[in-house]
Amino acid sequence: MKIYFSTCLLVAMALIAWEWDLRPLSAPSRVQAQEKASDEKDNDELLLIFAEDQADRTPKDGKEIDWKVVSPRDQKRQARVRELYEKGELRTGLDYFHAGLVFQHGSKPEDYLLGHELAVLAAVKGAKGGLSLAAATEDRFLMAINRPQRFGTQYKGMVGKAGVTLYEVGPGVTDKLRKEFHSRTLAEAKAREAEFN
Repeated sequence: MKIYFSTCLLVAMALIAWEWDLRPLSAPSRVQAQEKASDEKDNDELLLIFAEDQADRTPKDGKEIDWKVVSPRDQKRQARVRELYEKGELRTGLDYFHAGLVFQHGSKPEDYLLGHELAVLAAVKGAKGGLSLAAATEDRFLMAINRPQRFGTQYKGMVGKAGVTLYEVGPGVTDKLRKEFHSRTLAEAKAREAEFN
């Protein structure tokens, strides 16, 4: 019975390793993967789209953001980024970060979920900001489906009042994990609410 159990365990472990591709890379494969990553160039069009997205959110001369103008631009940017994504034109961590941020500025849960997945890959590929974007897109997705956020990155307008309030934060994420995701502690997120107002 022990031999049968041990054999089953080894087979199960081999299947898991195969399914998740947990096999260790040989030394030449690691070198080749690093060389390939260093040869990849950032997508210039995505960089331009990202710059336009950010420019729309930093109006000149302290003016208010005109969402009637910005929202259609956001939709146009998202449509183009989706085309680039579907054609396999996202290559580097920075490409995935730029695309994820564009989808964070979407309008429906599916946009935020795709933004989250792109942000996770950006972080895996070493893009600075990938982890904090992963936290923000997850929170925005949860907010869009009327669930409490986890990291405390999202704020909402107050009904009948000027200003914003921190959107409901559920349990499960500690301040230590928030810091690992390069996000604010819950106390810092609440203090930021006062800064906004």
